[in-house]
Amino acid sequence: MYTRITQSGPRRYLQLVQGYRDESGRVRQRVIANLGRLDQLQASDLEALIKGLQRAVGRPESLPEAPRFETSKAFGDTWVLHQLWHELGLDDALRRALRSSRRQFDAESVIRAMVFNRLVAPCSKLGVLEWLREEACIPEIDGKTIHHKQLLRAMDALEAKKDTVEKLVAKQLRPLLDQDLSVIFYDVTTVRIHGTHQVEGDIRDYGLSKDTDGIGRQFALGVVQTADGLPVAHEVFEGNVAETRTLAPMIERLLKRFALRRVVVVADRGLLSFDNVATLEALGQEQGLSVDYILAVPGRRYGEFTELMARLHPQLDGAAAESNQEAVTETVWQGRRLVVAHNRERAVEQTAARRRTVERLDKLGERLAQRLDSQDAGRPGRGRRSSDRSAYQRFHKAVLEKRMSGIVKADLAAARFSYTIDEDAWAAAERLDGKLLLVTSLEDLPAEEIVARYRSLADIERGFRVLKSEIEIAPVYHRLPERIRAHALICFLALVLYRVLRGRLKAAGSAHSPERMLRTLRQIQRHTVHVGGRAYEGLTRPSPQQLELFKEAGIEAPKEPS
Repeated sequence: MYTRITQSGPRRYLQLVQGYRDESGRVRQRVIANLGRLDQLQASDLEALIKGLQRAVGRPESLPEAPRFETSKAFGDTWVLHQLWHELGLDDALRRALRSSRRQFDAESVIRAMVFNRLVAPCSKLGVLEWLREEACIPEIDGKTIHHKQLLRAMDALEAKKDTVEKLVAKQLRPLLDQDLSVIFYDVTTVRIHGTHQVEGDIRDYGLSKDTDGIGRQFALGVVQTADGLPVAHEVFEGNVAETRTLAPMIERLLKRFALRRVVVVADRGLLSFDNVATLEALGQEQGLSVDYILAVPGRRYGEFTELMARLHPQLDGAAAESNQEAVTETVWQGRRLVVAHNRERAVEQTAARRRTVERLDKLGERLAQRLDSQDAGRPGRGRRSSDRSAYQRFHKAVLEKRMSGIVKADLAAARFSYTIDEDAWAAAERLDGKLLLVTSLEDLPAEEIVARYRSLADIERGFRVLKSEIEIAPVYHRLPERIRAHALICFLALVLYRVLRGRLKAAGSAHSPERMLRTLRQIQRHTVHVGGRAYEGLTRPSPQQLELFKEAGIEAPKEPS
């Protein structure tokens, strides 16, 4: 049975028609009812008819409501992180570490939400709540039930169990580490922090920032990574701590945590001190294991190698020019093995940059001297009258800013403004251009391998860039030491996920970085639509590119909710 509109002259009529078959089986139609002229029928008339027909067959009389859509939430990125978190066993590890009968909420879920937030949309702790309620959908977590006090309590619990958490996390990562954990990479960075008030046990202090090269309030963060780039330990230090004082405590912690037979510490220039070297050697004797090191000589100590480079430079530069590759040699310095690498291209760049700087300073000195000579000749020129003392001050400041005081020297004791360029110091500096100087206790590795091991330290520096860019560890707004340490541990856990994900993508030959992958998968949204009094949930259908990303990460693509 159906409705039909017929036309007679200019008028149109609405009819109710029934289809049937006659005795011979042919299809026929008959008019059951003429409902009237279409131009005279009102909507209310038809609605009454529709309700009557619905009532006759036992259906609700009201018309079906229009679909109502809720705001969609990002799901693809958090799904990948959730699956990776579960595969690594971090959920069970944190639940064991944070187990408490007094807590009325799941601290592991709250910590997991904060860790995922650092990788997806890093923001303040209050911002995490808004992110959970309005933007993100994390499997097995109801973001609407989490409140700010739970975030802070979970952070306090995490800090109270910091050593246990880090130990259990390292245990879960053990299958991914090299068998002996024999080579570790260590470095220290500084993290900007807000606030001026002091609290008991404050670790916020003023020190030289690695971000701005200026003085700022901060704390220091040391991170240990394996040769494969996986973070295994971290420590928070006061903002004004000397880098050389952070190395020994970290090594002692590793010796207690892992059954090590040999440790090779690879550290950057700022960590070289003979106190550190002596401490590492003493630790090895005390623990009955081999503790070796590869430490870079800091630039401030290059002056101690002037005579040595005068002898080695011609040999290294000639070898580099002949092979068109980096040249490496070794010698003994103060009783320790010294490996020297020379990169000719880098040397040319450094030499040219220094030459330009010296030339600009020389021109500045000439202009200052000519101005003073003109004044003495009765031609003062424009502006305030200059003096020899003011010329000295301006010139000396420019020399210090360019760090050229060893080459360009102003005679501050002279009555008249004058300066000299030390050609011998300039030549000595050029002989050090392109050089990498490494002090090491390793005797069983060739010099080229020593350099290669140190070059790998750049990977941990990339980890610090991830902490400060993608994870956005800074600036920090917490003031209590335990909250600052908890924040650092949350960022450390985020770095663990990032590096594992990066390793999988790299092994699969993917051109995507973890942040680019998460950004692409974020387009997979979870939707909720209400129709006829029922709620239906669904996911954005993954594109071929997104399915390939899941495959490269070794993560199964999410399925439609049942």
